[in-house]
Amino acid sequence: MMTGMPTLIGLGSLEECAALCCELGLDFVELNMCLPMYQLGPLSKKLLLDIAKRFGLFYTIHLDDTNTPCDFNNKVANAFTESVLDTIEIAKQTPTPIINMHLSTGAHFTLPDRKVLLFEEYKQHYLDKLAIFKDLCESAIGNSGIVICVENTDAFEYNFGSESLDLLFESPVFKLTFDIGHDASSGFKQRPVIDRHITKLGHMHIHDANPGKRQDHMPLGTGVLDLAVYVELAISYSCTTVIEVKTVQGLRNSVPVFFDMARKQLERQPKLP
Repeated sequence: MMTGMPTLIGLGSLEECAALCCELGLDFVELNMCLPMYQLGPLSKKLLLDIAKRFGLFYTIHLDDTNTPCDFNNKVANAFTESVLDTIEIAKQTPTPIINMHLSTGAHFTLPDRKVLLFEEYKQHYLDKLAIFKDLCESAIGNSGIVICVENTDAFEYNFGSESLDLLFESPVFKLTFDIGHDASSGFKQRPVIDRHITKLGHMHIHDANPGKRQDHMPLGTGVLDLAVYVELAISYSCTTVIEVKTVQGLRNSVPVFFDMARKQLERQPKLP
């Protein structure tokens, strides 16, 4: 099981993140494309290769949270799709085996008695666009071994989100990311969809949470989640695992907690004769 860290707002460059990753004994940095310094362009092939070599690490890439390749506006959808395809190309040229993406819930209409998600209302139109996106990604990835892992978000709580996974997981280049805090914050409403696709699990975001107080991305051991259960799941599926705590000190405090839980889980595993 390979363990990594997110890029942190408190660190201004990839080199600073890589140095902390190395210091903490982690294997990779997850580059978050919501931040300006982790856009394609600043993230050149040369820079990524140089830092990976100097610090002995690899990368995963977290696409922009607003990524919407199924937007009903074709120009918007095409721009997002092009960005993903460009990301696949940089991943193929660098040590980046995983690209992480959210399913967007898109726009909604607020009616007097309910909220209507337009992706849900016009689900077939949405799914037709998603099928095109899936095929383009599969063609771009080819036999490189890169996988796109779909992270649980609010979309998992709707029919269009569940059906999106059914469609994407027809392709071997798509797998599942389980963010345990997102699920907890939903009141565990996302877990049935996650469990239905658990054999596709390839990546995890682990952090503590206190859903009752609307607290998420907490350092490990400071919330209410039974973290050992999730660490056991990550080990069972040999997932790459991000300790997704968003401050330097929180990450420093969390890494030894995670490694201790992982060690205890591994010690419980039966020994081969």
